[in-house]
Amino acid sequence: MTKSIRTLLSLIIAGASLTAAAQTDAQKAFATIKNMPGTWEGKSDDGQALQVTFKVTSGGSAVMSEILGGHDMISMIHMDGPDRLLMTHYCAAMNQPRMQASVSADGKTFTFNYVDATNLAAPEAGHMQRMVLTLLDDNHHTEDWTFVDHGKEVKHSFDLRRKM
Repeated sequence: MTKSIRTLLSLIIAGASLTAAAQTDAQKAFATIKNMPGTWEGKSDDGQALQVTFKVTSGGSAVMSEILGGHDMISMIHMDGPDRLLMTHYCAAMNQPRMQASVSADGKTFTFNYVDATNLAAPEAGHMQRMVLTLLDDNHHTEDWTFVDHGKEVKHSFDLRRKM
């Protein structure tokens, strides 16, 4: 094999390695969320104390977020292929909306928007429509939830700090 062919093959292998190592925005967002395990405490915008716990589960393929205080709810966050970060929200409204994330340019805000739902009586029935997770620093984040019922939006914001 000539030197030029060896060099070309080396470049091709190096390029393939870099391509394989490059993560999508969705994968980077999921990796960031996987670094949030633990208990977070704070208040909702109406002053109600609440606690949110994050737990990596299922061999690292999912993150469970559990909201405690008032209406207890669970959300499961996971990848769907390399480009889609999804959340299924197990809501106190007795339905399970699925939402897909988009990621801000700075990688600190994840906006989960409604895709579909199970156990939704009708498209206009009350369901969670959106959740925006904003990372302020390693120990502080906000969650902005939007619930829609027959065209009327109800928003709740949580300001949460990691419990040390």
